[in-house]
Amino acid sequence: MENLANKISSRLTTLQSLRKPHEQVWKECFDFSFPIRGAGFNSEVVTSSTIQRKKSQLFDSTLTDAARTQASAIISGLTPANSRWFGLDVDHASDEEKRWLDQSADVLWRNIHNSNFDSAAYEGNLDLMSAGWFALYIDTDREKGGFVFQLWPIASVYCDTSRADEKIDIVYRCYELTAEQAVNEYGDALAEKVKKQAEREPSSKIRFVHAIYPRKDGKQGEVAKKLPIASVHVDLDNKRVVRESGYNEMPVVIPRWMQIPQSVYAIGPVSDALPDAKTLNEIKRMELANADLAISGMWIAQDDGILNPQAITVGPRKVIIANSVDSMRPLHSGADFNISFTKCEQLQAAIRKIMLADQLQPQNGPAMTATEVNMRQQLIRQLLGPIYGRMQAEYLQPLIERCFGIAFRAGVFADAPESLVKKYINVKYVSPMARAQKFDEVTAISNFVQMAIQSAQVNQGVLDNIDFDKATRFTGEALGVPAQVVRTEQEIETIRQQRAEQEQAMQLQMAQQQMMAQQGAEQ
Repeated sequence: MENLANKISSRLTTLQSLRKPHEQVWKECFDFSFPIRGAGFNSEVVTSSTIQRKKSQLFDSTLTDAARTQASAIISGLTPANSRWFGLDVDHASDEEKRWLDQSADVLWRNIHNSNFDSAAYEGNLDLMSAGWFALYIDTDREKGGFVFQLWPIASVYCDTSRADEKIDIVYRCYELTAEQAVNEYGDALAEKVKKQAEREPSSKIRFVHAIYPRKDGKQGEVAKKLPIASVHVDLDNKRVVRESGYNEMPVVIPRWMQIPQSVYAIGPVSDALPDAKTLNEIKRMELANADLAISGMWIAQDDGILNPQAITVGPRKVIIANSVDSMRPLHSGADFNISFTKCEQLQAAIRKIMLADQLQPQNGPAMTATEVNMRQQLIRQLLGPIYGRMQAEYLQPLIERCFGIAFRAGVFADAPESLVKKYINVKYVSPMARAQKFDEVTAISNFVQMAIQSAQVNQGVLDNIDFDKATRFTGEALGVPAQVVRTEQEIETIRQQRAEQEQAMQLQMAQQQMMAQQGAEQ
């Protein structure tokens, strides 16, 4: 155990040195967007006065507003709380399997949003805008049940990878507990001097690290110390393992915006707008300084024996004794506010364009036509499409896998069909952005069907080119229609058979009536 503690402590030192070159960039990005979220880098002590001082140095909020707009757009496009944004699927699924998968996806989605996911995800996306990554820890609520999501401050998280594809699978999180909290959490696993320290100084701080990494020869369903993902808590001050367990899936989700070459870390879109934000902030600072002169004025006075400039207080309803009116007069500052206003508007527009806020926010002006709306949606899809692709791979996929594993082991789902035992369950995304990416295909089907119907007025056989059942099903899936609303193929076949029998019975009845009518006429 001592060797394990020393190994983890040594690895932590290495990870800290590897992350340090990037910290200054992240810190600057946070300072000009969300100062409160960037506290803690470079061993900075986090206090309310420190955060307030950083806020007071910001003279323009354009970057903050633009980053918040893009974060909100990503959340509403990826994980909206008011509609299901994912489904479960298997290859060649039967109707029974589809029903179970759809019901399970609905139960899973509701449990995710019944937890604190929405608040944690929003704050995580703010970190994504500034630093380009965030760390979201997913676990079970031990007291109330369900999921619990913890957004770890990225200043305390260190990452690495053991994989060739550079996907993060090693996470170290540093944290502090008071001596009293440590005893309540870890008990007898602590060193004796920590227990004594808790008695003498219960509020003193103890440093810990939580190491999460792949465990060799680990298997799902085993005891905690043999699970695929290792979890080790180490007392750094005493080099002592205080808890060792494991996870069936990677419990920490770490999506990245744009990966830094030769590093597992990333940078966010705020870094692209940072030069403009710095320039804008400096212009605003000078503008406010000159505004003070423009409002209160600047004066020049001559000490002529009667007028003493050092004793003069300029203000309303004050009489100044002077030898001549020329002894004191206003002095123009020479500032040109028109240049400042024009330059600020240019920089603000540039920041909004870099952060895509100029496209994501509602447009002013007259109501757009359907064509204009469609073109704007296509533009937004083109701008955000690559971002959503990476977020699906590094954010949504591991998040759903972790939540599904927790829920399945807890017995939340109904009994699964036996045919699913050996099948791999895929995640399909039906979020607004995922549906928007299929909108072109839906539009193409709609236009094709309309063209065929018009052509059918000349040649009815044209409609034979279209499989209306498949077209309807594809359109429904692309638009995110719930599976409960769409009838199964077996149900449709039953309905059509009943309809055919009814039509046949009606035809037979009509034939009998006609025959009786003819017989009556002959008589």
